[in-house]
Amino acid sequence: MTLKKTRVWVLLAAFAAAPAFAQNIAVVNGTPIPTSRADALVKQLVAQGQQDSPQLQQAVREELINREILMQEAAREGIATRPDVKAQIAVAQQTVVLRALIEEFVKKNAPTDAEIKARYDQLVKQNGGGKEVHLHHILVENEAQAKDLIAKIKAGASFEDLAKQYSKDPGSGKNGGDLDWSSPSAYVPEFGAAAEKLKKGEMTSEPVKTQFGWHIIRMDDSRETAPPPLDQVKPQIAQQIQQEKLQAFEEGLRNKAVIK
Repeated sequence: MTLKKTRVWVLLAAFAAAPAFAQNIAVVNGTPIPTSRADALVKQLVAQGQQDSPQLQQAVREELINREILMQEAAREGIATRPDVKAQIAVAQQTVVLRALIEEFVKKNAPTDAEIKARYDQLVKQNGGGKEVHLHHILVENEAQAKDLIAKIKAGASFEDLAKQYSKDPGSGKNGGDLDWSSPSAYVPEFGAAAEKLKKGEMTSEPVKTQFGWHIIRMDDSRETAPPPLDQVKPQIAQQIQQEKLQAFEEGLRNKAVIK
């Protein structure tokens, strides 16, 4: 009877200890390393692009054991009590907590489909579609040469032939200066602004200076483009709304705060 009771108590003790053991991945010099810490590190590494696997989990276990050994040594040397280290720990702790706060806010305040559609409609109403221009250009090194080529074109010389002969732009020069269709905003600001002032068939009367040199620009044609479909820009609009909500949240808290 006594033997049976003893065996029962042994089994109960082992059963009670099992969950506690499962909560730790290892015990280093009597200090347990909780499984939750390993899970958090695995989650962080997976978020950075690594594949969750037994190999990764084993690597995390070894890493956390090494860290615990070093932390124990740091404690023996009083590293954690140094003022400069304590200040850095406080900043790191604040960063982790604030990141979690922002993640929680973003999760609870994700833009709805209705909000995204309303913002899309607003942008379309404000901006309409886009504009594309079909341009030719000649790029040369100095203003004098550009002015000379403008004079030759006005006198009847072929824009395309001069581009093939003189243009420094290797991409378009061999094609007679043809830049094909593109948005004016796709070019450097000085170039795009000069192109937008031209009407169909017109050429810049004066050379246009950019970081690349001196340009002669001819407007071949322009056309309006339809706005992109909602599905194509939905992620960008959602991100914009999300950022605005977060900014409003932060500003609201600051406005309520007592700052002296």
